[in-house]
Amino acid sequence: MLTNGIRRGLPEDKLKSVKDPKIGKDERGSYIYTTNENVKIYFDDYYEFLERTEAKAQRELAGLRQKIAECPDSHEETLAYLRAKKVVIDQLLSNITKYYSDSTNLSAIMSPWCFGTVVLEKIEIYKDKLSKGQIHDPNIPDYPFFVLRYIDEIYKAVLLDIFDFPEKAFSMRWQYTELLKRYSKALSNITTSLQNVVMMIKNTGGL
Repeated sequence: MLTNGIRRGLPEDKLKSVKDPKIGKDERGSYIYTTNENVKIYFDDYYEFLERTEAKAQRELAGLRQKIAECPDSHEETLAYLRAKKVVIDQLLSNITKYYSDSTNLSAIMSPWCFGTVVLEKIEIYKDKLSKGQIHDPNIPDYPFFVLRYIDEIYKAVLLDIFDFPEKAFSMRWQYTELLKRYSKALSNITTSLQNVVMMIKNTGGL
């Protein structure tokens, strides 16, 4: 269970009713060969990793809230840094809750490094939307330049510290991004080919 009371989306008793060839069980417990990496991950190991990470992130968040409350408004740079870090940790916690509680999608189960990569890319998307004014975040003031600048500077380091990962953990993310790009390109090629076939049939009077 997470510190906020959220329970595991796929506890052991629920796994008994899930019929999927990727799920197996041995003396250590239930495991799955993950969607992205095709590696063996035990459900208990995955959930325990998220629980440890969430607890550490919550401790960091509590400290940040106190520092923000005590920081004078005149210390604009310091406040911008603290708020930027809070944005990153808020997003991390949001994703932990989402994946931890997912009870329907087996692709939500992944290795710690893969999960870190997923969160990294989601934060990159989030900060891009923030910079374009597409979403509202309570941590972002009316003049967000310094906060956005600090988010861009610190988000990788903040995540590496909370996950307790080496820097090389994020160097492998191209594997997952590239996989999605390849699927997208393949689907695009198939769609184009089908459209060409349909046009050819129409031109010959077949339709």
